[in-house]
Amino acid sequence: MWKVGKMKGLRIAVIGATGLVGRTMLKVLEELNFPLKELLPAGSVRSRGKELVCLGQSWPVRSVEEVLASKPDVALFSAGGDVSKAWAPKFAAAGITVIDNSSAWRMDPSCPLIVPEVNGDALQPHHRIIANPNCTTMQLVMVLKPLHDAFTIQRGVVSTYQSITGTGKAAIAQLESERRGDVPEDPVYPHPIDLNCLPHCDVFGENGYTREEMKVWHETKKILRDDSVSMTCTAVRVPVMGGHSESVYLEFEQEFELDDVRERLAAFPGVVVQDNPGAAAYPMPRDAAGKNEVFVGRIRRDLSNSKGMHLWIVADNLRKGAATNTVQIAQYLHRAGRWS
Repeated sequence: MWKVGKMKGLRIAVIGATGLVGRTMLKVLEELNFPLKELLPAGSVRSRGKELVCLGQSWPVRSVEEVLASKPDVALFSAGGDVSKAWAPKFAAAGITVIDNSSAWRMDPSCPLIVPEVNGDALQPHHRIIANPNCTTMQLVMVLKPLHDAFTIQRGVVSTYQSITGTGKAAIAQLESERRGDVPEDPVYPHPIDLNCLPHCDVFGENGYTREEMKVWHETKKILRDDSVSMTCTAVRVPVMGGHSESVYLEFEQEFELDDVRERLAAFPGVVVQDNPGAAAYPMPRDAAGKNEVFVGRIRRDLSNSKGMHLWIVADNLRKGAATNTVQIAQYLHRAGRWS
């Protein structure tokens, strides 16, 4: 059981602090006014010694070894799966709580996969490595949770329209280079991304699905704690910088009314309903950019199945899809009394 005592400022490490997600984590820490006592940013060799600003102070970038030796209260990892696999267990062994944004620990049965609004109650005092879901799954389960609780999802089909920011700085450089008419020096995609759509997110498996698509299948079940929920996915990369979009079809066991659906979604923490097509009001990635909420619209009943429904879901993949959720997990633990 948690023991809630006096709330204290925390010593927070950010591993991968100079990357897109790492820098966004610093912004979110500021915006949420997180009780920060000390920031310990870690980066690559070429980043060490640089100064990062957070909450009005400058903090030097250190090596991962130096940060571990400093024994922070919590370490937010966003430096890729290899770094997480190598270092997260060492931090955990030192008594440091790890919240990891890579895919390294998501399906490990000993590590909870957490979206605080959806399954924060799965967190227990003994958990030392906590996994952040894939960005595509993250925004999806925020909408699925209240609907599954009310109507029971039988199956779903997801088509994603994913921002290049999900691939990192190199993808932004490729898009900008193509838009200038230049040939990218080190392209990260197998084809041009400008004026194009690539149905190719991550690597393909033997079953014809990419790893990104299979993450939706597996992670949704784990987060909702229901193996009967089957969400099949086609993931597509699009030349957008503002966030990820998803076209979602759901089939329920129970009948539903659309007004009830909208009310349940609007009442769920972190979800914003934008559903007035007649006034051209619906979620778009350019409007979601820089925001922490998940936006949903185009809510309508399927024409061939009275228990089927279509939705359009949009979120900033660097925010709720990554950095914001990571910080919110730390915030949840702090309020629950982990560091009291």
